Amino acid sequence: MHSLKTLTFTLLASLFFVVGNAQEPTTKEEDKLSLTEGSIDNQFEYVIQKSNNWQDYKNVKKTWLYQLKAHTLDSLKAFQNNLTKTQNTVDSLAQEITSLKSNLSETKTTLAETNEEKDNMALFGLQMSKGNYNVLMWSIIGGLLALLLLFIYKYKNSNSVTKLAQKSLVETEEEFEEHRRTALEREQKVRRQLQDEINKQKSIK
Repeated sequence: MHSLKTLTFTLLASLFFVVGNAQEPTTKEEDKLSLTEGSIDNQFEYVIQKSNNWQDYKNVKKTWLYQLKAHTLDSLKAFQNNLTKTQNTVDSLAQEITSLKSNLSETKTTLAETNEEKDNMALFGLQMSKGNYNVLMWSIIGGLLALLLLFIYKYKNSNSVTKLAQKSLVETEEEFEEHRRTALEREQKVRRQLQDEINKQKSIK
C-alpha cells in the first residue's frame, strides 16, 4: 500500500512538472506581447489574442485599433525616414564614387602623360622616343669620333708631309749652297785664268 502511494505521488509530480514546463514558454511568449512596446507584429498579435471571440469574428476595442494605427504610422514614418537617410547616403556615395572615378581618370591620364614624357626625349623642340633618341645621340657621337679620327689622320699625314717638305727644303738649300760655292769657285778660277792671260799678254808686249 505504501508503494502504491509512492508510485501515485511520483506520477502526479512528473505530470505536474511536464505540464508546468509545457505552459511556461506560452506564458513567457504572452508576457512579451504588448500594445505599447515591441514590434508591430507583436502588437498585432497582442490585439488578436486579447480581443474577444464571437463566432468566427474578433471584437476589438477602438482604442486598441487607434493606438495600433498610430504605432503603425509611426513605424512607417520612421521607416520612411530611414529610407530617406539611406537614399541620401546612397546618393552621397554615388557622387563620391563619380568623383573618385573622375579623379582616377585624371590620374590615369596624368600617369600616361608622365610615362610618355619619361619614354620620350625632346631634341631641338622635337619629341622622340628614348630608343630613337639614343640611336641619334650615338650616331652623332660616332660621327664626331669618326671626324676626330679623320682629323688626327690628316694631321699626322700633314705633319709627315710638312716634315718631308722641310727636309727636302733643307736638302735643296744645301744643294743650292754647294752649287753656289762651286759656281763661285769656278768663277774665281775663271777670273784667275783671265788675269793670268792678261798678265801674259802684257809681258809679251
